[in-house]
Amino acid sequence: MQRQCVWFEKPFHVSVRAEAIPDLAPDQVLVQTIVSAISAGTELLFYRGQVPGDLPVDSSIAALNGAMRYPLQYGYACVGRVVACGAQIQDEWRDRLVFSFQPHASHFIARVDELISIPDRIAPEQAAFLPNLETAVNLLMDGAPIIGEQVIVIGQGIVGLLTTALLAQMPLARVLTFDAFALRREKSRALGATDSFDPNDADAIAQARDADLTYELSGNPDALNHALALTGFEGRIVIGSWYGQKRAPIDFGGAFHRSRIRIISSQVSTIASSFAARWNKVRRLDVARALLARVSFDHLITHRFQIEDAARAYALLDQQPGHTLQVLLTYDP
Repeated sequence: MQRQCVWFEKPFHVSVRAEAIPDLAPDQVLVQTIVSAISAGTELLFYRGQVPGDLPVDSSIAALNGAMRYPLQYGYACVGRVVACGAQIQDEWRDRLVFSFQPHASHFIARVDELISIPDRIAPEQAAFLPNLETAVNLLMDGAPIIGEQVIVIGQGIVGLLTTALLAQMPLARVLTFDAFALRREKSRALGATDSFDPNDADAIAQARDADLTYELSGNPDALNHALALTGFEGRIVIGSWYGQKRAPIDFGGAFHRSRIRIISSQVSTIASSFAARWNKVRRLDVARALLARVSFDHLITHRFQIEDAARAYALLDQQPGHTLQVLLTYDP
């Protein structure tokens, strides 16, 4: 049997290769992918060649723990069904709907401890939001919003929108968001933001000052200056963006110097030490999985591409960000 796999051959060049499916080990299963989600923020860094070369592709995911050099595979949001089981695997796993942190491919092999069972009442397309929803859960944990606070979210890509959706369920004074694209601002309001503004709108910035908590999720390092301007004395800024090799001058010599603002790095591959006594990654992921059944994110899917058209999907995300939100790759049976 053969499978189709997405490869980043070099910056701005994506191909789909046909490869033989490896033999199953006794403790492995074969999963046939139904859908996989492109995580635009991270994956565009790989697409554009903006990932630092001294890092592994992703040391926290077994399927991606390789050197950062082209050609390479990437992706971490595959949903599919188990179609074959190794000799040591109970047959009850066969035909089970599962999620796994795997690069984009029509089939993948994994151990059962690398799979997350998805109830059949949750559609595969909804399940593909799981890793970004877990990131949003982690952002709330690290920011620790408090009742009555004013919270700002800069950047309304998928992670920003999911973070906004979770914040909107809390008893906060206001949740204000910023994004340059009208489609994202529209979706932000639909998910519960009090209001959403263009970051180039000076009047909007004046309305939103003195936030207690600001999330910088735009992927643009220059947006940290915007976050500093919007955050009040002794406020908190949580940076969830990964900037890769992108750089920007940051104004730490102005109001920040006396502001006592705290800047917090948030990354989903680990749990903050303040939670470690009671939380682990399994518990956090279970929270995200439960949220999948409570909130529908189908309206955030703007495009679907068959895996053969993966190059078109990445080109669209790169060239027309204002018209895209969640882009999915789909796979024929």
